[in-house]
Amino acid sequence: MAAQVLDLDVDLVDPETFTREDLGAYWRRLRQEDPVHWHPAAPGRPGFWVISRYADLMTVYRDPARFTSEQGNVLVTLLAGEDSAGGKMCAVTDGARHREVRNLLLKSFSPRVLAPIADRVRRNTARRVARAVLLGECDFAAEVSEHIPMSTVSDLLGVPESDRAFLLDRSREALSSGAAGQSEEDGWSARSDILLYFADLMEQRRGSDAEDVISVLVNARINGVPLTREEIVLNCYSLILGGDETSRLTMNDAVHSLAGDREQWLALREGRVGTDSACEEALRWATPTMHFGRRATETVELHGKEIQAGDIVTVWHSSANRDETVFADPDRFDLARTPNRHVAFGYGPHFCLGAHLARVEITALLDALRRFTTSLEVAGEPARFHSNFLAGFSRLPVRFTRDKAELSAFAAELKADRAAPQRPMP
Repeated sequence: MAAQVLDLDVDLVDPETFTREDLGAYWRRLRQEDPVHWHPAAPGRPGFWVISRYADLMTVYRDPARFTSEQGNVLVTLLAGEDSAGGKMCAVTDGARHREVRNLLLKSFSPRVLAPIADRVRRNTARRVARAVLLGECDFAAEVSEHIPMSTVSDLLGVPESDRAFLLDRSREALSSGAAGQSEEDGWSARSDILLYFADLMEQRRGSDAEDVISVLVNARINGVPLTREEIVLNCYSLILGGDETSRLTMNDAVHSLAGDREQWLALREGRVGTDSACEEALRWATPTMHFGRRATETVELHGKEIQAGDIVTVWHSSANRDETVFADPDRFDLARTPNRHVAFGYGPHFCLGAHLARVEITALLDALRRFTTSLEVAGEPARFHSNFLAGFSRLPVRFTRDKAELSAFAAELKADRAAPQRPMP
C-alpha cells in the first residue's frame, strides 16, 4: 500500500492527544497537503486512513456500499476488528435492514410525539439555568448540562425518572472518561449495565401501545417478523448514549466559548443574533463527535491514494467543520454565521435521528442564558474528557451575574403555574 506519512508525530488513537494539544495546525496541513492520510500502524493495532476535507467526508458518507459501518463506526471497535452490534444496531447497519429499523424509530421522532417532549425541555432547561444563576457559581457540566439531555432522551425512551441517575452514571463511563485512568473493563462494565437495564425494561413493554421508543420497537413487526432482542436492546443503548453526549458537550462548549468572547455574548444577550443561528455555530464550534469510521468493501481511489478493501477509513468532523473551502474564516466563533452546513450530526443515511431534539435543547439553553444572566465567566480550571471520540468538558466551573428583573419575573411565572401538575426535575 503506497501511502505518504506526514512528518507530524500525532497519534489520533491516544486520548491524551486531544487533551494536551491544539490540533488546528495539524488538520490544516492535512487538508492542504495530504487529505487522504495514512495513520501508521502501531504494536497491537492496524493503520487507518484519515479523511480531513469536508468534500471527501461527504464522499464517504454518501457511499455506504463501498464504505460500510457494519464492522464498526468508531476507532475503538474498528481497531479491535469488528463490532458485535454490526447488523443489529441501526448505527452500524447498512442497506435494507438499516432503512427498515430507522423507519420504525422515526415513529417516535414524529412532530406530534416530540412536541410535548420539546415543551418539557424548554421548561426544565429554564428552571435549571435559573437555579444555577441564583446560586451564582456552579460546575455547569455537573449541575446543568449533565441533566438536560438525559431527561430528554429518557422521556423519548420512556425511562422511569427513578432510573435516570443510574443511566446518567453508566452513560458517562461507557464512551468517555472524565480523566485518564479509566480501565477498558470499566467501559465494558458500563455498557453491559445499560444493555441489561434495557433488556429488563423491554420485557415490561410487551403488548404496550405507548409511543416511546422501547414500546415501538418491542411491538413492531418488519415483514411480519418481530425485531430480535439484540436489535431492541442495542438500539435503545445507541439512543441513550447518542442522545446524551452530543447535546451535553455542545452546551458545555457553548458556555465556555461565550464566557471567553464578550463580543459574541453581547450579540446573543442583546438579541443581535438569534438562538437558531447561535445553536448551529455552537454545534460547529464544539464538534463533540470528533470522528466516525467505516471499512472499505472494495478498492477505492481518492486523491491518488488507493484505499484497499478491508482498510479502516476515519472521517474527522473536527477537521471538516473548519474546512476553509466551506466555512469563511472557520477559526472564528461567529454566532451569526450563515450558511452553516456543519457536520456535527454526521450526514447521509446515518444522519443523527435526534438532531431536532438536540437543537431544541441547545436553543433552550442559549435562550435561558441570555434571559437570566447579564454576564458569565469561567471561574476555575476546566477539565476535558479523556477520549479519542468525544470532545468536551467534564468539569466547567462558571460564575454568573444575575438579571434580577428576569429572575423575579420567572419566579412569578412558576408561582402562577404551581397549581398545574408539574413533572419533577430529575
